[in-house]
Amino acid sequence: MTNQKQAMMYGLATVLLWSTVATAFKLALRDLAPMQMLLIACMASIVVMAIILKLQGRWHLVFSLSRRQYVQSVGMGLVNPCLYYFVLFGAFDRLPAQEAQPLNYTWALVLAYLSVPFLGQRLRKVDILAGLVCYAGVVVIATRGQVTSLTFSDPLGVGFALGSTLVWASYWIIATRDERDPVVGLFLNFLFGLPVIAVICGLTEGFDMPSGTSLAAAIYVGVFEMGVAFVLWSYAMKKAENTSKVSNLIFISPFLSLVFIYFILGEVILPSTYIGLVLIMGGLWLQQLKVKAREAELAREQ
Repeated sequence: MTNQKQAMMYGLATVLLWSTVATAFKLALRDLAPMQMLLIACMASIVVMAIILKLQGRWHLVFSLSRRQYVQSVGMGLVNPCLYYFVLFGAFDRLPAQEAQPLNYTWALVLAYLSVPFLGQRLRKVDILAGLVCYAGVVVIATRGQVTSLTFSDPLGVGFALGSTLVWASYWIIATRDERDPVVGLFLNFLFGLPVIAVICGLTEGFDMPSGTSLAAAIYVGVFEMGVAFVLWSYAMKKAENTSKVSNLIFISPFLSLVFIYFILGEVILPSTYIGLVLIMGGLWLQQLKVKAREAELAREQ
């Protein structure tokens, strides 16, 4: 099997996992507060990443970093998982999954915009056009099709969803200067973020956790969305001979996610969700043209 085929398999497995997490979020939040869910998911993620590092023979790397890198782990842990997932879970707690999930996908566009001031990249006309198309989709979904009224179904929930894209994009901007092994870095971020999450959870919601479906869904999120999916996507990017083909797989995820949302959560998918999602994916596709052009340019230079 070629490296590209392996990359596509890893990518498809990741997309399948990503497609289930919106449903898992809502199942967990039926009986858990966002901070309780975050605590459970963070603990599950730490365990699964520790197992992965041990199986890969990279556990020793956890103890071989510099003092500066451990301090960096504390700072990045406050962003992800602490701030990012609290804001994201807050959005899913207030909005239907079919609304929160597509809005979160605009983080890739936010990343492109933030790369201009912080990474010195150029903003092209296609980026501006992609933004207009994407955020037209956001307005359609957030207003449930009542675009002319500009009356949002849940302004705070929409704010949380869009805020999560800003936090996540900022995290990846910071991560561009991260020299740690990716899995080791994520493991330490979560490990140092866990005490902060536990303290906040204890002071606000308490530790009286329900058992059953909500608990299982929170563990699922920690194991697969926060842990396994990250490792699989890392493998996909490492194996890929053509990264744009693998990256394009993410466009499958939000549509497949609607299938799980409909059949498992029982949400009636509104026409505005389909229209808005197509606009958001269309805008992200336009933005991807920039990446493809850069790859083609690099290929010609080689």
